[in-house]
This record gives sequence, C-alpha cells and structure tokens, in this order.
Amino acid sequence: MSVWSAVLLAAVICLALKAAGYLVPPSLLEEPRPARVTDLLTVALLAALVAVQTLGDGQAVTVDARVPALLVAGGLLWLRQSFLVVVIAAAAVAALLRLIGLAA
Repeated sequence: MSVWSAVLLAAVICLALKAAGYLVPPSLLEEPRPARVTDLLTVALLAALVAVQTLGDGQAVTVDARVPALLVAGGLLWLRQSFLVVVIAAAAVAALLRLIGLAA
C-alpha cells in the first residue's frame, strides 16, 4: 500500500466518522450528561495537547523554557489579559530564560 493510498483511506474514514455524527439524534446530545461529557472532553483534549507540545520531545519528557512560559501564559490568562499580551509575555519569558542560559 502506498503512502497516498493510506492518506486517501484515512480521509475516507474521517469523512465517514463525521457523517456518522449527523446520525446521532439531537435530543440525545441535549441531555445534561452527554452535554457535560462533551464539554469536559474538549477541555481534556486541549489540556493533553498543551502538555504533549510543552513537555514532549519524542519519547522523552523535556522540561525547558517552555514550562515557565506556559506558567506565565496561564497566569496571565487567569488574570484575563488579552491573548496578544499573553503570547508576547510567554515568548519573552522563554527567550529570556534561553538567553541567560537557564533553559535550553
């Protein structure tokens, strides 16, 4: 099987899964328990993505300048700062730590 065959097969499977989502009755999704689960699932997936992108380095866990930058970003978001301020501050923290040699 070539790479393009695998890509096309994956695309067809994704399209089929998306189409299957339309077959779920709306009344089922509006009940309290499934609505709560879908809300929490979104947060959990986003948290997992942030953790993997921050700490992951292949098969190893790496703690470098991204961790303090993420903590600064989280604190600024908690203080309800604008997204632009959060991004600039987190980038500045990571760059400063790398400049002074405290983190790789």
